Amino acid sequence: MIRVALSLAAVLAATAADARVIRLVVEREERSPATRAGAPEYRILHGRYEGDLDPAAPGNAVITDITLAPRNAAGRVAYSATFAIALPVDPARGSGVLFYDVPNRGNGTVAADLDGHIRVVSGWQGDLAPMAGAQTATVPVAAGATGTVLQRFVNMPAGTTTLSITGSIGRPTPRPLPVSLDTARAQLLRQTSDAAAPVPLPAAAWAFADCRTRPFPGTPDPTRLCVSGGFDPAQAYTLIYQGRDPLVLGIGFAAVRDLNAFLRHAPAPANPLAGRVRWPIITGTSQSGNFVKSFINLGFNADEDGRQVFAGANPNIAARQVPLNIRFGVPGGAATLWEPGSEGTLWWGTYDDRVRGRGLSSLLDACRRTATCPRIMETVGSAETWGLRMSPGMVGTDAARDLPLPPEVRRYYFPSVTHGGSYVGGFPVKGEPASPGAPRCTLAMNPNPSADTRRALLARLAEWVSRGTAPPPSRYPTIAAGELVAPTARAMGWPAIPRAPSPDGHLNQFLDYDYGRGFDYQRLSGVLRQQPPHVRRPIPSLVPRVDRDGNEVGGVPSIQLLVPIGTYTGWNELAEGYGAGGPCGFVGGFIPLARTRDERMARGDPRRSLEERYRDHAGFVARVRTVAAEQVAAGWLLPDDAARIVAEAEASDVLR
Repeated sequence: MIRVALSLAAVLAATAADARVIRLVVEREERSPATRAGAPEYRILHGRYEGDLDPAAPGNAVITDITLAPRNAAGRVAYSATFAIALPVDPARGSGVLFYDVPNRGNGTVAADLDGHIRVVSGWQGDLAPMAGAQTATVPVAAGATGTVLQRFVNMPAGTTTLSITGSIGRPTPRPLPVSLDTARAQLLRQTSDAAAPVPLPAAAWAFADCRTRPFPGTPDPTRLCVSGGFDPAQAYTLIYQGRDPLVLGIGFAAVRDLNAFLRHAPAPANPLAGRVRWPIITGTSQSGNFVKSFINLGFNADEDGRQVFAGANPNIAARQVPLNIRFGVPGGAATLWEPGSEGTLWWGTYDDRVRGRGLSSLLDACRRTATCPRIMETVGSAETWGLRMSPGMVGTDAARDLPLPPEVRRYYFPSVTHGGSYVGGFPVKGEPASPGAPRCTLAMNPNPSADTRRALLARLAEWVSRGTAPPPSRYPTIAAGELVAPTARAMGWPAIPRAPSPDGHLNQFLDYDYGRGFDYQRLSGVLRQQPPHVRRPIPSLVPRVDRDGNEVGGVPSIQLLVPIGTYTGWNELAEGYGAGGPCGFVGGFIPLARTRDERMARGDPRRSLEERYRDHAGFVARVRTVAAEQVAAGWLLPDDAARIVAEAEASDVLR
């Protein structure tokens, strides 16, 4: 039974030498019983911590606008953040491994771990408002600083007269207040497609105002946007204005660094994990995986005393860097038009980015200088190559050759998955139901999972870091193997599936942006002075080749891909709204196989039917059982997950 600790708000005071976490407050404690026989019982701690930073310290000087932040009496810059920690009640039952899971847009929880690992999450995204159940950070404002702000708006409901000026996906965040409400000092552009030339609206045709209850020009409001006659849902709108008082968002990197350095090194009683942490590992998925890449790239894996913070790292489904260390950055964005994130260094080994004129760089340059590089396991999937611009990280900006990985890096590719893989999994013969809030796509949602494979890989990462047991060689598609090709049906070998869209035109194009003088592209840091950015050129991108079923080759396939019931894609087609007919975000698709040979012949479908492959339901289940055993033996699947997937096959409607 979960219980709340009697000592709420127990204050643990930290010393000045402990990575500058100056106070850690446990506000609530729960107990989590063993989740299975033999597993340890856990304590779950929830609370908040406070820290401060020396803005002149080499590890902090990289933070954009930190010199403009207010100082405390000691001349340091203060911040605070929430945290949650799950740790075994009995220290002897702990593994010594700590998994720090970077929250995605504030979403992050901890729970008991079957292997005795410590689990930690904490806030880092300073533009999220504090709210129950979210991990957030409070960072200072660089009062008086100004700069150009860009915010796009698409797919507003018909009849909309007023929009809140917010950014990010998933959890909207307020954008900075304008210096002036005078629209003559700002711009509002509209366009019929991302490829169309933007058309400016006259300054008299829109206002910083609320027109919901009072007709245009409405009631002046610096947080809202109103257009005379209302917004056209068929168009995208781009607001460009001078903003003021930016949050010093880059402090989020230091907050993660200092909390984890504190948990690893600080003594009791201030530190609830004193003496327990030997092998800390940082993981992040999507946005938070981009955070992991930027954290390493900016040198934050060395604490203020020069010690390594994390021994291992897993950036998962993360093709870019996170636009956090930028004045007026939007860390919750998602690779849309004009949005920063792909401009910096994207590769683990040293590469000369001649196409963009950025010179030699590597994501590991900073940690190599301080001898603090972690062992890295990068996991990435199909949707990242199609929707999130992963290609240059594998083949460079010229797409001419495979980029070699350094010895401390492994890369494992999840073929034919949507972004993050299916969270439902199983074998749904019609595909996965659409997720709430997802765009409406032409193809059914892709039910191919990647989480099962990733769980097995994370176990291998923990062994690599703690025992020195090297994981398998990297497995991902390459040019050398003939597995990476141009994003066209012809180059991919795409089968002519009747009534299904072609992959042609469904890549999220990678554009080379010029954000103006002084921006630090390699570190994705500084001030964006040119908004919207000039587009210098498109960057070529490659995608995996497919087999005769339309499923990708290369990488580490799931059981669902090895025993297919359809074609699984990392791309899809937007069915309605702005951009219809183009890419459907980073949502993958599914095209079911015909049940019988007669059905597929009547349709003109070149793919073998379910009956031709498996004969009947029992034959299908037998094939799943065989492949599951092979995947467990190869180390790509944990036994518990294999048993569950076999049970899902038995319960499925395949050939029922």
